[in-house]
Amino acid sequence: MLSIALYQPDIPQNVGAMIRLCACMDTGMEVIEPCSFPWNERKIRQSAMDYIDHVDIVRHTSWDAFTSAHSKRRRVVLMTTKAAVPYVDFEFSNDDILLAGSESAGVPKYIHDAVDARILIPMHGGMRSLNIVNASSMILGEALRQTRWRGE
Repeated sequence: MLSIALYQPDIPQNVGAMIRLCACMDTGMEVIEPCSFPWNERKIRQSAMDYIDHVDIVRHTSWDAFTSAHSKRRRVVLMTTKAAVPYVDFEFSNDDILLAGSESAGVPKYIHDAVDARILIPMHGGMRSLNIVNASSMILGEALRQTRWRGE
């Protein structure tokens, strides 16, 4: 199953919106901590609403815990503005983990170096970035089109 992983998220409302996206698209969700906010189930539930009951959220205490949990059994695909391959030119697999960096800082270089692939959304005229949930939904939609909706 495709999954979205959030690396040290900054904004709890984005976590809630990502929960809704994962619930609606029937994908997994992982959070790589620490978050820059206290994990408060009640507050996250406010933005995720009852969608939170339809997603198994796996929380990892660190990047090392995340990588240990997967032991290279699944490919990690970093969604980043620092990539050369547009997401529409990338061949997704149905068990990829789509990794989104923190809203304020992305991911450190050592994670860029550790992932299996890096993809980007080409943007008009030097624009820097999209909201993390908007960008993730675009890329997830393409991954689903290539895998689930085409019958992989």
